[in-house]
Amino acid sequence: MIKVLLVDDQYLIRQGLRALLELEPDLEIVGEAENGREAIDLIAQLHPDVVLMDMRMPVMDGVGAQREIQQRFSNTKTLVLTTFDDTEYVAAALQYGAMGYLLKDTPSEELAVAIRAVHRGYTHLGPGIAKKLFAFSQDVEPTPPPPALEQLTPREKEVLRLIANGASNREIAKQLYISEGTVKNHVTNILNRLNLRDRTQAALFAKSYSSFLEDT
Repeated sequence: MIKVLLVDDQYLIRQGLRALLELEPDLEIVGEAENGREAIDLIAQLHPDVVLMDMRMPVMDGVGAQREIQQRFSNTKTLVLTTFDDTEYVAAALQYGAMGYLLKDTPSEELAVAIRAVHRGYTHLGPGIAKKLFAFSQDVEPTPPPPALEQLTPREKEVLRLIANGASNREIAKQLYISEGTVKNHVTNILNRLNLRDRTQAALFAKSYSSFLEDT
């Protein structure tokens, strides 16, 4: 049974989500919170597996809550419910370890699938959100690359740049004339050195420093 905490400042949305998700035999709604601060308190008490969380809330928004969840509750996964106007919030939540993002009008069947995927440790991005996040990362004012990025080998930088372009391990191996096993080793090294969780985070990270990677 996957224990789920609902976090949204609108009561009707929480009740709608509860009614839909309680139809799923493997999901249990263990609590509800109307802001990030209440969510943190309930996570400490209820130890949910997955937090289904809105971004725009009073007292403490979803970004602030996710930052604290990452610091205090490493076993709790967060799935963000968002709108297309919340790109900046979503990008920030991703940096603080949120595992997935869906639009609020997502069908209940897809929402249940996403909760299960996030619970297993997979990143889940709803339709169109990844593209919008990439576009947002390109519009952000560039900042100097972190030291860890500069310490990547030339080959690792090539692999990271290709990840940002959406290439699979097989495509990277073919383009760089190396084996898939070697690509996997490079990807593991990149994630470890940059302290990133998965390829999605790596792609967003690389988009933020695309000019640096192109130059090198």
